[in-house]
Amino acid sequence: MVHIIWMFLLAAGIITAMFNGRMGNVSEAIFTGAEEAVTLCFGLISVMVFWLGIMNLAKKSGLLDIFTSWMRPLAVRLFPDVPPKHPAMGYILSNITANLMGLGNAATPMGIKAVKELRILNHNKEEASRSMVTLMALNTASLTLIPTTVIAIRMNYGSAAPAEIVGTTILATACSTIAALCIDRFFYYRRLRKRKGYT
Repeated sequence: MVHIIWMFLLAAGIITAMFNGRMGNVSEAIFTGAEEAVTLCFGLISVMVFWLGIMNLAKKSGLLDIFTSWMRPLAVRLFPDVPPKHPAMGYILSNITANLMGLGNAATPMGIKAVKELRILNHNKEEASRSMVTLMALNTASLTLIPTTVIAIRMNYGSAAPAEIVGTTILATACSTIAALCIDRFFYYRRLRKRKGYT
């Protein structure tokens, strides 16, 4: 669906530019944007490689295991339908940890693996389970302690203090995570009450 929206916006922009005689501006914007995107990606590689390396060191040193063991009691309460020793719980914890470090690109594959395992627990039903919805809410809100990608973008564009957003990021993502969990639980218990009312 998203790709259809993007194609519609692109086509609408090009057609509008044709009627307004501004195709030159559109062509210039396309090539300038492509060039900036490549420059930005190369700038992000170094930061991403650094933090992924730190994550790998933390994993091999056992620090990541200690951190996930601290997170496990909270995760067990957030995902009561998932057995504590199930592989899905490991992927969920890895996803949460990567998001905490601001590594959205590293969190995504862990989230996908977690959903695959949760689907098996859900007997491969088409409807999302309670745990899947909670994971999506958490992953989207994603409490972030170190906004790695945003800091890298700010560095790329010559910010004088690229890391000054850390405090506000923690506050904003904490609020979004609390809101996501509250909404998730509200709709879950509302649905549960409706089901009990019909039976």
